[in-house]
Order: sequence, then C-alpha cells, then structure tokens
Amino acid sequence: MAQTFRQVEIVDVIRREGKITVESLADRFDVTLQTIRRDLSDLAEAGKIERVHGGAILPSGTANIAYEQRRNLNYEGKLEIARACAAALPHDCSVFINLGTTTEAVARELLSHRDMLVVTNNMNVATILIPNDECQVIVTGGTLRRSDGGLIGNLTTNTIEQFKFDYAIIGCSALDHEGDILDFDIQEVGVTQHIINQARDVFLVADHIKFQRKAPARIGSLADIECFFTDEPIPADLAKACEAWGTEVFVGEADVDAAKYSAQQDVA
Repeated sequence: MAQTFRQVEIVDVIRREGKITVESLADRFDVTLQTIRRDLSDLAEAGKIERVHGGAILPSGTANIAYEQRRNLNYEGKLEIARACAAALPHDCSVFINLGTTTEAVARELLSHRDMLVVTNNMNVATILIPNDECQVIVTGGTLRRSDGGLIGNLTTNTIEQFKFDYAIIGCSALDHEGDILDFDIQEVGVTQHIINQARDVFLVADHIKFQRKAPARIGSLADIECFFTDEPIPADLAKACEAWGTEVFVGEADVDAAKYSAQQDVA
C-alpha cells in the first residue's frame, strides 16, 4: 500500500475509534512499528492528528468536530455508554435529552421503554423515538442549527422552563481533569444550564475522548450531576472528587449497577 493511502486510512481509523495505538496500526497494515511512527509524525506535522503516548488521537483545539465525524467517532464506546444509561432509566418517567451523538445513542436504547415523556431540543432524537408509540415526544422549538439538528435560543429555554423533569440526559464537547463540563457554543451552554436547573436527576453521557479535548465555555461541574456514564476509567484524582461530590460514575456497560441506581430511585 502506498504511504499516502495508508495515511488516509490511518486518519479514518482514528476518526472512527477516537484513539489508536502504534502497535494496533502496525498489525492492521502489516508494517513495522517504525513505519507507523513515521506515518504518525507526518500526519501530526500536517495537523491531521495529535501524537499521544503510544499512539495518536484527533487534534484538539477550539473548534468542534464536524457532526458526521462525531457520529462515527468511538462508536462502540458510545454504544456501551448508551446501554448503561438507558438501563438506569425506569419506565414511566419524564426525560429531557439534549444535543450530541452520545445522547442520540441513548435515545436509540429507549425504543423499548414504556410510558415515557421525552422533551428534546434535538431533532435527531425526536426522529429516533418515532417508532416507540409508548413514548410521548415534545420538541422545544427554537432556532435550528442545521449542522446537527439542534434547537437553541430563547424559545428553547422558555419551553424548558415549563417543565420539571425526572431525568436529564446531557452531553458535552469536553471535560477537564478538575471536573468542569465544557462546550463550544455559548447559546448551547445556556440551554444546557436551564436543563440542569429543571431536572431532578442529571445524567452526563461522555466518552473518554472528551478528556482529550478542550472547549472554552463552561456548562458546570461533575459536582452538579448525579451520574456520569463513560466508557473508560476516569483519572484517579477526579474519581476521588466525584466520590466526595456524591456523583456516581459508571464505566462501560455497567448495566447491573445502573439498574441498581434506577431501582434505588424508584424506592426513594
């Protein structure tokens, strides 16, 4: 395989999987570790990837990744998160689901839930839930963001203020090691803060790649939410902080533990 074609495929693999190791790339393309390291160096110099210890990720920065790229990024990890989060949600509840490809994955896992009310500012979530005739769906309205089907603005926040949700399922663009939840769009941040204020329990769904990215606008903190669903163990210091805050962290398909959380809430 010509080097240029291999490098194109390497970028595609990183977009799908989020992070890749030198060893796995060498096995995939049947070349030496040195060859892969040269490829990664070339791609890093071109700004197409970012080198990390033992491998590479997509470059971080202050601009969000295109929606279709985000949808395919770390697909399996998002699926694990979605299944665990859906397992924590009981039947017969009200839920707000906001913008993001991971929250959309959660919506797909709710197609068998019964007697639900879902309010959303995500046109994709509303479409996903159409087949579930035991789920009432309310779309907030607002200014349509064509890039990802999101609804934002004053009309969106005004609608949110009319409800008190049992649960809110929110996503984000980035997380830092202090536990701050971050995003790129100031208007979207304002909407998410309203969602948090109007929910009894807030679930954050975000994969490990969010810790490798930076975004300028602060939504809040992991201290502000009840549960954080992710796909890989979080940094040890942050795990201790979450324990002190009372924020439960579920890693991977923690279906049993998530169901226990749901059962505890039902009893309470």
